[in-house]
Amino acid sequence: MASLCKLSVIVPSYNEEASLPELHRRVTAACERAVGGDYELLLVNDGSTDGTWAGLTALAARDARLRCIDLTRNYGHQSAVTAGLALSRGERVLLLDADLQDPPELLGAMMEKMDAGFDVVYAQRRSREGEGFFKKATAALFYRLLRRLSDVDIPQDTGDFRLMRRTVVVALNALPEQHRFVRGMVAWVGFRQTAVLYDREKRRSGQSHYPFWKMASLAVDAITSFSIVPLRLIVTLAGLTFLLSLLLMVYAFVSWAFFQAVAGWTSLISVVLFLGSVQLLSLGIIGEYVGRTFIESKRRPTYLIREVLQAEPDIPGTRPAEIRE
Repeated sequence: MASLCKLSVIVPSYNEEASLPELHRRVTAACERAVGGDYELLLVNDGSTDGTWAGLTALAARDARLRCIDLTRNYGHQSAVTAGLALSRGERVLLLDADLQDPPELLGAMMEKMDAGFDVVYAQRRSREGEGFFKKATAALFYRLLRRLSDVDIPQDTGDFRLMRRTVVVALNALPEQHRFVRGMVAWVGFRQTAVLYDREKRRSGQSHYPFWKMASLAVDAITSFSIVPLRLIVTLAGLTFLLSLLLMVYAFVSWAFFQAVAGWTSLISVVLFLGSVQLLSLGIIGEYVGRTFIESKRRPTYLIREVLQAEPDIPGTRPAEIRE
């Protein structure tokens, strides 16, 4: 097995050609201040369609500490992070996005927290520069809703930007699920965790690769991976509708027995639409869980790797047939 270095920095990248030079400069400077030259930078190309891989190849040609992982297609941010975790060999591992909204210069403060005895140091946002009201409002709602629904205490206003010890990374690599929500998985494995507050910067170049539909998909992954509360809500909703049906039956019987009441179309169609909506909603929630169970049962790998630049031959997981997470 390859020997460990002091620090691994994992950066998933999708169509980030324009940001690569500045990313490499800032991350390199932050790492050298923190650990000197004993680090590695893992850049994971998540099926980019621009010149990202060519840019990574050029950087790797002049930086021996840079290791570039090229996935066979776009598997998604969480799978790219998972690939980096599986191939990392640092005693401490930093997760960082390529858009530089999360400043790599925060590494020093995170290292100090870890030196004090913590196993996970996550960056918690105080503010989000350059993001509109809708994005901020939906993000705040998502984190608070997830915390209320989940049995795991997932910190609010935190992304995947965090520093972890090797023991935490080993625990994460042992988790087999395909629908991965890494920040929730880090909370689930436990260990001693703490926060470092920071102000998130605006994106330096390009556009966000997380539009609303991707954020919604991530929210579904998070809720269904860490909570069965939606299923319990179905039971509660079923009980309420049953009680409502009983009341309507009593009302109908009393009206028939003591009044000259004519059954109204409005009340009838209202009841039918209400009960039909509840049934469809319930089936949809149940179907979401059943579908994810079906996908997990296939045991397909979360990602496949086409090429690894600067990888040593004795690192497990560099051949697609061996990759399981």
